[in-house]
Amino acid sequence: MNWITNYVRPRINSIFSRRETPENLWKKCDECGTMLFHRELSENLNVCTSCGHHMNITPRDRFNALFDGGVFVEVSVPEPQADPLSFRDQKKYPDRMKAAQRATGEKEAMLVATGEIGRTPIVAAAQDFSFMGGSMGMYVGNAIIAAAEEAVKLRRPLIIFSAAGGARMQEGILSLMQMPRTTVAVQMLKEAKLPYIVVLTHPTTGGVTASYAMLGDVHISEPNALICFAGPRVIEQTIREKLPEGFQRAEYLLDHGMLDRVTPRPQMRDELISITRMLLGLPPAIKGELPPPSDEPAQIEAPDSDGATPEK
Repeated sequence: MNWITNYVRPRINSIFSRRETPENLWKKCDECGTMLFHRELSENLNVCTSCGHHMNITPRDRFNALFDGGVFVEVSVPEPQADPLSFRDQKKYPDRMKAAQRATGEKEAMLVATGEIGRTPIVAAAQDFSFMGGSMGMYVGNAIIAAAEEAVKLRRPLIIFSAAGGARMQEGILSLMQMPRTTVAVQMLKEAKLPYIVVLTHPTTGGVTASYAMLGDVHISEPNALICFAGPRVIEQTIREKLPEGFQRAEYLLDHGMLDRVTPRPQMRDELISITRMLLGLPPAIKGELPPPSDEPAQIEAPDSDGATPEK
């Protein structure tokens, strides 16, 4: 009996027992409820293959898909003073920062990098909404200034992917001061006659919308992204009226002239290549496989009076 209990039965159970499926192999679409295989979802840049719903994507994953061969170089950002106001709500501000860093694996809410798209050298910056809602604090302000300075130094266009819930309340007035700081950074690009392209992703709200996110030469958005200063719920409570269907969504803003394009994420790279080269006065990019980027940084001269822009 012991032989049957101790050996035969466990052996049979191990053969016929149902294997448990790891939880991270499938993800449910928030919009249509379809279960999506993680590899298929990743290959489609976190866009639902059933309904086209755009889910959150990290700056690194975005840059891996954006830059030629997924090759990019991070730009260092000056570190601001940690917890300048000694702020505390339910948790201390440093504790919230450590929790966000552990959850995302990133140091802060914005990543800045240089690289090439379609053999066009650019500087890019992207906000991470999963890091404290992509909130705009002193680090984000420093990151945008660093991106603008790098673009001016290398004579490259700047492309920013915005995704934020607004200013970071834990930094108070110091967070709000990033609005004029980033506006000055954008002005540096305009004085250098370098293109500044903004890609607005879901959601882009608050002080970010009121500053660098709406100062671009070209504004592109991902489908159905919420883009606003105050959210629809706040407006409805204030004016006590029902807002139009799709109010403050990307398609609504496109129809009312606040955006230039609404482009799905899988098509965004080709769109940015075409627009960037057009603004620089360069010929269309060559389609197909390209050799790896060279190690030497390319530079782009400011446009001449006739609009021609030679590339070094």
